[in-house]
Amino acid sequence: MRLRAVDGADPVAVGAGLPAALDGTAPLALGFAPGPGDDVADGTAVVIATSGSTGVPKRVVLSAAALTASAEATARRIGSGQWMLALSAGYVAGLQVLVRAHLAGAAPVLLEGRFTPASFAAATRGMGAGPRYASLVPAQLATLLDAAEDRDVREALASYEALLLGGQALAPVLRERAAELGARVVRTYGSSETAGGCVYDGVALDDVRVASVDGELRIAGPTLADGYLGDSELTARTFVTDGAGDRWYRTGDAGDVADGRVAVTGRIDNVIVSGGTNVSLDRVERAVRAVAGLEGAVVAAIADERWGQGSAIVVALRGGLVDSAPALLAAARERVATEVGAEARPARIVPVEALPLLASGKPDRRAIAALAAGR
Repeated sequence: MRLRAVDGADPVAVGAGLPAALDGTAPLALGFAPGPGDDVADGTAVVIATSGSTGVPKRVVLSAAALTASAEATARRIGSGQWMLALSAGYVAGLQVLVRAHLAGAAPVLLEGRFTPASFAAATRGMGAGPRYASLVPAQLATLLDAAEDRDVREALASYEALLLGGQALAPVLRERAAELGARVVRTYGSSETAGGCVYDGVALDDVRVASVDGELRIAGPTLADGYLGDSELTARTFVTDGAGDRWYRTGDAGDVADGRVAVTGRIDNVIVSGGTNVSLDRVERAVRAVAGLEGAVVAAIADERWGQGSAIVVALRGGLVDSAPALLAAARERVATEVGAEARPARIVPVEALPLLASGKPDRRAIAALAAGR
């Protein structure tokens, strides 16, 4: 079947093409222009171009069955109602908002213009009286919490039955601040390859299975993508079949599964060697983000003349807050030494006006690494 290119930045266009995509008659290409050989199998609904925050470009093939299974499992877990779209429809989290709304038979409310506390509150006011749902990334939640002195923003936050938070790790302090304001946050874990979030607050959705194999999390179930368009080798490496004939997605994430609960500890490859010791930058970043004022910080690898490799904290600090950088670094180093080890302490802090972000709202870790390195 031939793909039809649609601008993922235009939610109206994506929404208009969604019914035909889900019934298998007109699959969509999001984020790229399909070439002459880019045909897809029957049942394909969408192909999403994604590179994540650090990886190489990939084109993920998602069937209508996978998208539908994910949306229906979400409704069983958190309920059904009206959705507000605050993310790009060209990424799986935003696309799934439109899929859930379509299956629920309730038109989604679209956030107008740039995401701000005011635009979020305005979009929320435009929703109906029934259960409300939205998907956000942690940076958006932090923006709303920082503006929660505004009554409209505070009331909007508390009006949702559930706010799905995915895309990156959610700092515990952000969740605590949200709870204090009555916001019901659901932490999600998943990717384009799993049709979006498939683990909610550490528990897999119905019919989804998660296992840890040699320390790597693997996922099986009806929400898995078919593979990568035009890259059979990557598909074979990433989607593997076990001896029982079950197909699993190798996430590349380190983690454990105990008593049915999934714990993600970071990327397997996000490790530096400092003074001969392996240091997980994901563990360092989690410790750093537990420090007040560093909730949105990103930790990046840097060269270190003495230890070979080290790390730096890159954080948005505007105006007079820049003066607090030395104290924040000291607090972060103390926290990291306690939780991870003295060898893992960040060497410096790099204040910036704003963190570089991808169109999905996730931190642009390649650009951030360049800032950390002084490039």
